[in-house]
Amino acid sequence: MTRKERFDAILAWFESRQPAPKTELNYGSAFQLLVATMLSAQCTDVRINLVTPSLFRSYPDAKSLAAARTEDILRLIGSVSYPNAKAKHLKSMAETLVERFGGEVPDTNEALESLPGVGRKTANVVLSVWFAQARIAVDTHVFRVAHRLGLVPETADTPLKTELQLYKYIPKERAADAHHWLLLHGRYTCRSRQPKCGQCPFAGFCPAPENK
Repeated sequence: MTRKERFDAILAWFESRQPAPKTELNYGSAFQLLVATMLSAQCTDVRINLVTPSLFRSYPDAKSLAAARTEDILRLIGSVSYPNAKAKHLKSMAETLVERFGGEVPDTNEALESLPGVGRKTANVVLSVWFAQARIAVDTHVFRVAHRLGLVPETADTPLKTELQLYKYIPKERAADAHHWLLLHGRYTCRSRQPKCGQCPFAGFCPAPENK
């Protein structure tokens, strides 16, 4: 099975069964999506969705978050992973957003990644989900699934290399959906520990050792 055939089979399966995948994070604006995505690093979306309602009620936009005290932000996000660092990043991000972009979330990788605490993965999520740009955010789930299913070569040993390899075979109009497909497949089926290979629709051609 060639790599293209592998991509075609996997994308066709998802397209027929999950035609409109969406992020599991809750948000009401580009700013709130950016905040939720920053908080979700090494933390579950379920946990983030428990935290953000009170956070967004207190600080619904960049201006209000920029004016907040770090300790007050920390109090609201204390149950997420690395809360101290994330509280500082959120305040600094909001301050920079107000100072440099008038409080509006920019729509380019370069601008987003210039914000404190915002890396390529977070930028790609915002560009894909909010701005409908053809971006594939490679988190741990996407990275794992792409390698296990043989979608990328072993030499794609970083998130960026994996992202660039995925663009070679995933049509531009399907890039945003493909991010969600691979992520959700990794979250619920192709899990890091105890993957559910018996429930995987791709088990027949999956090259991963777990499936041998």
